[in-house]
Amino acid sequence: MNKVFASAAEALKDVVKDGQLMAVGGFGLCGIPEALIAALRDSGVKDLTVISNNAGVDGFGLGQLLETRQIKKMISSYVGENKEFERQYLAGELELEFTPQGTLAEKLRAGGAGIPAFFTKTGVGTIVADGKELREFNGETYVMEHALVPDIALVKADIADRSGNLRFNLTARNFNPAAAMAGKLCIVEVERIVATGEIAPDDVHLPGIYVHRIVHNPTPEKRIEKRTTRARKV
Repeated sequence: MNKVFASAAEALKDVVKDGQLMAVGGFGLCGIPEALIAALRDSGVKDLTVISNNAGVDGFGLGQLLETRQIKKMISSYVGENKEFERQYLAGELELEFTPQGTLAEKLRAGGAGIPAFFTKTGVGTIVADGKELREFNGETYVMEHALVPDIALVKADIADRSGNLRFNLTARNFNPAAAMAGKLCIVEVERIVATGEIAPDDVHLPGIYVHRIVHNPTPEKRIEKRTTRARKV
């Protein structure tokens, strides 16, 4: 089965809708699906709830969707790199479900594994636990967190075969496999596409059963959030 689409726009056009719950892979700007995010911006869909570790930076990554006001709510763990995010949130224009990073990863993993909820000690006694069920186990208090099952997952991988088996590059793996597994429909952006069977079984990080559509982007920009250098000793 060939899952490759001609462009990011083609892969999105008949499945994205206003008001959807979406998961977007990446950590900072590492491993984000740049072409898919841009195509989502150009699609004009709005009122999105987006699950992502963070919201990109101003003008890039998910920051583009904040500028066009297509996101109504973020479910995130880190939001400190985006001034427009801060402005919208403080002005009451953007909803935020602040979620500890490990909890966010487990909410996606649980969604992909068919586990509806789980208990964790993280967040007990803080605003993270407000309105959530608390339960005691072995004399300690835990908060119940619900799994996340997004309508669509947009992820980034290094290599895909035509059946959708994926290999990620180093730390760009981050939230991508969990997002892919959790999504009802998963669209992956890759830098290289090979024939089915060309990726050695031990090198497959995510099996193609989780991947529905593939987009080829051989030359992503791969921005660095903050480039820090020091003077070189002569």
